[in-house]
Amino acid sequence: MRVTRAGAFRGKAARGLCYRVQTMKRILSVLFIPLLLALGALAQNGGRISGTIYLGSENTVLHEAVVKIIELNRTAISGTDGTFNFQNVPPGHYTLIAHQEGFKDVTQTIDVTATGPAVSDFHMQVAGLSEQVTVTGSGTEEVLSQSISSVNVMDSSQITLRASVGLGDVLDDQAGVAKRSAGAGNSRPVIRGFDGDRVKVAADGIGVGSLASQSGDHAEPVDTLAVERIEVVKGPATLLYGSNAIGGVVNAISGHDEGAHPGFRGYFSGIGGTNGAQAAGSAGLEFGKNNWMLWGNTSAQRTGDYKAGGNFGKVINTFTRNVTGQTGFGYFGKKAFFTTNYNFYQSRYGIPKDPADPTLRSLDMHRNDVKFTFGLNNLGGFISSAKFTGDISRYQHQELEDNVVGTTFTNNVNSLRAMFEEKKAGNWGGRFGFETYQRHFKTVGAEVLVDGPVTQNNFSGFGLEEYTHERVTLQFGGRIERNSYNPANAALPDRSFTGVSAAIGGKINLWKGGLFVANFSHGYRAPALEELYNHGPHDGTLSFEVGNNNLKPETTNGIDLSLREQNSRIKAEANFYYYAFKNFVFLAPTGVIDPGSGLEIANYLQGNSRFTGTELSLDVTANKYLNVISGFDYVNAQLSTGQPLPRISPARGHFGVDIHPGSFSIKPEVVLVARQDRVFTNETPTDGYATFNTSATYILSRKHTAHIFAVNAFNLNNKLYYNHISFIKDISPEIGRGVRFTYTLRFF
Repeated sequence: MRVTRAGAFRGKAARGLCYRVQTMKRILSVLFIPLLLALGALAQNGGRISGTIYLGSENTVLHEAVVKIIELNRTAISGTDGTFNFQNVPPGHYTLIAHQEGFKDVTQTIDVTATGPAVSDFHMQVAGLSEQVTVTGSGTEEVLSQSISSVNVMDSSQITLRASVGLGDVLDDQAGVAKRSAGAGNSRPVIRGFDGDRVKVAADGIGVGSLASQSGDHAEPVDTLAVERIEVVKGPATLLYGSNAIGGVVNAISGHDEGAHPGFRGYFSGIGGTNGAQAAGSAGLEFGKNNWMLWGNTSAQRTGDYKAGGNFGKVINTFTRNVTGQTGFGYFGKKAFFTTNYNFYQSRYGIPKDPADPTLRSLDMHRNDVKFTFGLNNLGGFISSAKFTGDISRYQHQELEDNVVGTTFTNNVNSLRAMFEEKKAGNWGGRFGFETYQRHFKTVGAEVLVDGPVTQNNFSGFGLEEYTHERVTLQFGGRIERNSYNPANAALPDRSFTGVSAAIGGKINLWKGGLFVANFSHGYRAPALEELYNHGPHDGTLSFEVGNNNLKPETTNGIDLSLREQNSRIKAEANFYYYAFKNFVFLAPTGVIDPGSGLEIANYLQGNSRFTGTELSLDVTANKYLNVISGFDYVNAQLSTGQPLPRISPARGHFGVDIHPGSFSIKPEVVLVARQDRVFTNETPTDGYATFNTSATYILSRKHTAHIFAVNAFNLNNKLYYNHISFIKDISPEIGRGVRFTYTLRFF
């Protein structure tokens, strides 16, 4: 083959170019491979977060506190020197939560880069004002001020200061939350005017299996002195918690399934009160070793008949006796965890005596509950984590007349709940699950409201998705639910209901600390068992109840709007809500007396209705020693005909200050309640009133202990007043002047 001079030149040039390219590659390798390795190491190792946990404003460090990165679901535990560390944290903006049982959760936001460590120190307090955390609103842990749902949280220090047997009394001062009561031992929360089967009471997300929703004198078996915190979701919570949360949900959090910690920690509380000679004690202990946890607690409480305000004197037969116990253990590994817990609750309490009736009535209630939880974490696929909870609840109460058993109520519930967390994909995340339970209900004795046992079966599936982009988050989801009722009595018809609930909400960060939230919800509720089948005299409602076998499902369309501001000086929130109901079920008194029982006949009726209202709260830090606190809530509820619905709470406001120099805090306040004259047929109006209260707390902190001394003085002006929501308000005024003294020791 002949090669020309031009071809030879081109070949030589090509060989030269190839040589130069190879040489350039060698030079680039020498120059940039170390840089690429360094960048790779940074990308692999990420950033670092470190800090120290302090006790209050002192230099005392707090060991074995749990610090969590919410967005990554990663935790670290502070050492004996109070320090914690996170390694290999991807660059980004994160929310950190510091948690120690018995202390207020503290949150901080932090930016992590790959170029250096991020430092975040925490100052935790037993009492005081701080940001709080909720898991109830969306099914996952989030900062309260950023929740799309409207949520109230009470921690253990606030609950102990209230020191009440009844769950409603503990929550009564929360925005949008009132109480229904028939004495000291059985108060129950009412949320935004919703009562009964529209408010679900749960423990760690599972219904407690009580009968408190069906009667004004039935209590909720929740040991308020032993829980870590209580969360209240206002407005429809039907997506995650079922159709009987169409008005809201109250969730008592034990904290036992939130992870392991080493060593011992626990508490002891002693309580004494002047009005009703109250005496109570509660103690709990946790021990952790490696990945294992063991816990137990017990409480006991008693009160005598309390005195009402003015010159009324004692409200006869308002005593309480209450004993509880709980024990359990759990294993918390990196990939899996499980817990087992047994809970026992027993209560005996009186129903205020009717002056026209010589009979003394009381209830003797007990509940045994076993709960199993199993979970998987850090899964590699579409599902990042899963949690399964099984619960076996055995509830019974006996209604006594002059210490003779008149009627026995039994309610046995077996539940299973599963929740799956989706792995985040870009801006998307969410969770879904299913829930099922079987309920066996029966009554035996003189006050048989339902003739024969009834079995209720429930199954539901739900999903909740979130999309986040910069300052905007959207949340939407749905739930499909089926309820079936099967009475043993052939004269009562079987009924089954299937319906869908759905919601869409969003939030936008308007400015630093400013947030606007909007929610639209469609709720569905099947009629409750007592609404369908009750037929007989019921002392708890002072009526002869007549159920309606032909009730239709209840549906609602509603909107919630919220504007929030939170900065170093101001914590403020303004909520507005409007709900339109179709086929709203209510108990309507007829004015006709049943000759056999002497009680007024009341029918379960349906009609279209609407609820509208507002909640306002403001907390201003005037200086480092003084906060000014105020709030207001109001609900207006009526049928489409314009007739007010029965037992709707009146407008209420409060104003107070928190003076807190150092470890001492004193909080005087005035509570103003308006007259309620928007009443249903044959319902009596209730006068307005004002009460003056004050509380004081002193905390003595040490490295491994905190001593908390508290005084709660209530109704100092000894005002005689009545609770409009109570079925028996006309014969049972609320408690008069009193003082409660509390001492709590926490060790850690």
